[in-house]
Amino acid sequence: MASSPRGALGRGLSALIPDDADASAPNAAASDSLRRVPIDRVRANPHQPRHRFDAGQLAELAASIKEHGVIVPIVVRREGDAWVLVAGERRLRASKLAGLSDIPAVVRGADLLGDGQLVLALLENLQRVDLDPIDAAEGYQRLIQEFGLRQEDVARKVGKDRATIANALRLLRMPPGGRDAVISGQITAGHAKALVPLAEDGDRFAQALALVISRELNVRSTESLVRQMLAPPEPKPRPDKGLERLGRELARAVGVKVRITARRAGGGRMVLDYADGAELDGLVRRLRGD
Repeated sequence: MASSPRGALGRGLSALIPDDADASAPNAAASDSLRRVPIDRVRANPHQPRHRFDAGQLAELAASIKEHGVIVPIVVRREGDAWVLVAGERRLRASKLAGLSDIPAVVRGADLLGDGQLVLALLENLQRVDLDPIDAAEGYQRLIQEFGLRQEDVARKVGKDRATIANALRLLRMPPGGRDAVISGQITAGHAKALVPLAEDGDRFAQALALVISRELNVRSTESLVRQMLAPPEPKPRPDKGLERLGRELARAVGVKVRITARRAGGGRMVLDYADGAELDGLVRRLRGD
């Protein structure tokens, strides 16, 4: 009697994917083939845009993999007798934590040479909406610096408009403290964008960042704060030579220093400065005409 298909289906995804034992056969590394590959033969992605992995989230994913297996295959490309990871590093790390010896993988071909590997890794993380803004910006910058792409090229490859790429790259102008605040979630990418104009002045940037965090300012309030800090200081009024001369004359008459300032509305203020009680007594006698 033929075996029931229920047995194969009950083994899960692994029953539908060929073992890597056939990897040496012709066309084994053909593009877009699906197979299981030994975890110890998978090398890290040299273009991984994500730099931070939450240990707690990895532990949760590992527990899920132990229970249900790897639902979404990783993406690799063949290089000699090894597999180079293209996308799925969280799944790979969690599978190692779960004690798996192999993992389902989609094998991609020569289309991932050059910038293709970085683009695909970026896309996977961006589409999952869990790549922090700094990692994303650094990934865009690598596409520009390492592969000579323009911002327009990067935008086309990752399916975003050029303004989004430009704004993301501006975040990299921030001092390390600003980047860390974005990564830790203390401020959003919108806050960071508002703070970027202060990036050239480390002290003012740090002062503004501290105010944004301590006061829990929203993005609009942050923009207002930055405008205030960037506004040129009000020019000091030019000294009035006539008032200075009059002050000196009054000083000779009353025996204490006299300062006179004028207001725009037409009024003004006169200040008499005395050094001690004796000067005050003398001033009072002169004003009384004693």
